[in-house]
Amino acid sequence: MQKKYHKIFIVLIFLFLFFKLNAQTAHYWVFFKDKNGSTFHPFEYFDAKAIERRIKSGVDLYDSTDFPLNQDYIYKVSELVESVNVQSRWFNAVSVAANEKQIKDLQTLSFVRKIQPIATKAILMRNRYDTLITRSEKDLLNLQTGRMQADSFWQAGFSGKGIKIAVFDAGFPNVDKSPVFSHLFKNKQILKTYDFARKKEEVYSHNEHGTMVLSCIAGKTHGQNMGLAPDAQFLLARTEVSTEPFSEEENWLAAMEWADKNGADIISSSLAYTYHRYYTFQMDGHTSLVAKAANMAAGKGMIVVNAMGNDGDLDWKILATPADADSVMSVGAINPYTDFHASFSSFGPNANYQRKPNVVAIGTVIAAGKNKLQKVKGTSFATPLVTGFIACAWQSRPFLTNMQLFDLIEQSGDLYPYFDYAHGYGVPQASFFTATELLHLDPTFDFVQEDNKLIVRVDKKLIVRKNGKMNNYLYYNIKDENGIIQSYWLIDVYQKDAVLLDLTEIPENGSVTVHFKGFTNVYKKGTE
Repeated sequence: MQKKYHKIFIVLIFLFLFFKLNAQTAHYWVFFKDKNGSTFHPFEYFDAKAIERRIKSGVDLYDSTDFPLNQDYIYKVSELVESVNVQSRWFNAVSVAANEKQIKDLQTLSFVRKIQPIATKAILMRNRYDTLITRSEKDLLNLQTGRMQADSFWQAGFSGKGIKIAVFDAGFPNVDKSPVFSHLFKNKQILKTYDFARKKEEVYSHNEHGTMVLSCIAGKTHGQNMGLAPDAQFLLARTEVSTEPFSEEENWLAAMEWADKNGADIISSSLAYTYHRYYTFQMDGHTSLVAKAANMAAGKGMIVVNAMGNDGDLDWKILATPADADSVMSVGAINPYTDFHASFSSFGPNANYQRKPNVVAIGTVIAAGKNKLQKVKGTSFATPLVTGFIACAWQSRPFLTNMQLFDLIEQSGDLYPYFDYAHGYGVPQASFFTATELLHLDPTFDFVQEDNKLIVRVDKKLIVRKNGKMNNYLYYNIKDENGIIQSYWLIDVYQKDAVLLDLTEIPENGSVTVHFKGFTNVYKKGTE
C-alpha cells in the first residue's frame, strides 16, 4: 500500500513540475506576415513636424511600415497568450507574454511569420556620483560645453531652437520642480511625455539618470548652460526600468514609433544590450531589433544618438547595441583632463568593422541630479552633449537631411579625417558650422623613409610646453589593404622624430595615417 502511495506521489510531483515548466511565461515578439485590410491616413496620424521631416527626406507618406496592424490578428493572438503588450507598426509585430504551449499554438496561425524571444535585460549607461559642485567642478562645467566650442553656436544665435529632441531614459524625477529646468516649462518646451512602463503620461519620478541626461542637453544653472541646446523642444519617454527587465526592448521600440509620430528630429538614448543576450560577433548593426529600429528611424529622417557603453575596462570591451547600427551616431567618451579615451568608454568597431564611435565628447560632467548638481561619469553624459551639438548644427543648416547632417557632424570632429576605434573622428567643433571661411592649415609633420624605416618627423617649433605639460598629442594608426585598422596609438611628442616604424610592421598595400596639431596625412605602402 505504501509503495502505491509512493508511486502516486512521484507521479504528482512529475505532473506538477511538467505543468509548472509549461506555465512559465516569457516575453516574445510575434511578427505578422502582412497588414491586410488596414487603412492609413498620414495627415491624421502624424504631427506636422513629422510630415515636414518626411517630405524633406523624400520619405513616402504612405510607407507601409507606418500602417496600423491588422486588428483581427491581434485579437486572435490575444486569445492564446497571457497578454499583448506593445504593437509595432514598423515591424508589423506585437510583444506578448506567453508560456511554451501558447507559443506553440501561435506558431500554427497562418498569419504569423515568426516568433522571437525578447532580450532579458538592458544596461543603463550610468556610473559614479560625487559631491556638490566645487571650484574645480565649475571649471569642468565650463569645459563640457566649451570643449565643443559652444560659444560659437550661441553667439551665432544657434541654441537648438525649433529642433525637437526625444529623450529615452529611466525617469526624470524633479524635472518639473528643479530650477535647472524652469525655462523649459516657462517657454513650454516640453511638448509631450510618456511612461511606457506604466502606460501613463507622467514621467517625473523613478531613476534620476534621465534628469541628469536632460540637463546635459538643456539644463541651466545660475544663468549658465549645462548643455548646448537650452532652447530645443522635448519629448520625454521613460523606457528603462530595473524591475521589469523584459519590457525595456518593447518600451524602446514603442517610444521610437511614438517619437516619430510626434515629429522628433533627434532621438537621444542610453539603452545598451550586451552580454545578457548577445555575443560580441552579433554587434554587427543588423542583428538586434533595436539596431534595426534605429536604422529604420534614420530611414524616416531622424538622427539617433546612442551611447557606446561603459565596458571599455571590462571583459566585454566593445560597443553595445543599438550603438552598433550603421546609421546611429554612436558616442564615446574622453577624459576631460587629458583628452585621452576615457577608460570606461567602450571600443569600436562593430562586428562588421563599421567605424565606431562616430564622435566623442567629455564623459565626466556636472549634471543635475534629483536634488543637487553632481559630478558623474559615463558615455551616457557624452551622448546628450553631442545631441545638443547636433540640434544647434541642424538649426544652422535646416535644409539638410538627417544623413547629410550626420556626415557633417563627423567632419566637424577635431581629428577628422583621422579616425580610430577609441576616439572616433574626435570632438565635434562648432566653428565648422559657424566659420565664414575655410581654415588653411600648413603641414605639421613629414613622412621620411630611411632604409627600411618610416619616420614621422614633426615641426620642432610646434613642440611646446603649456601649463607645465607637453600636450603635444600625435595620433596614428596602421591599416591593412582593405582600410581596416589593425592598430592605433596616441602619444605625447617631445622630440622631432616622433614615430619610428619598421616598414615590415605595415601590411602590404596598407597605410599609416597620422594626425598632429590639426593636420592629417597618409603614408601608403607600395607607392613610395
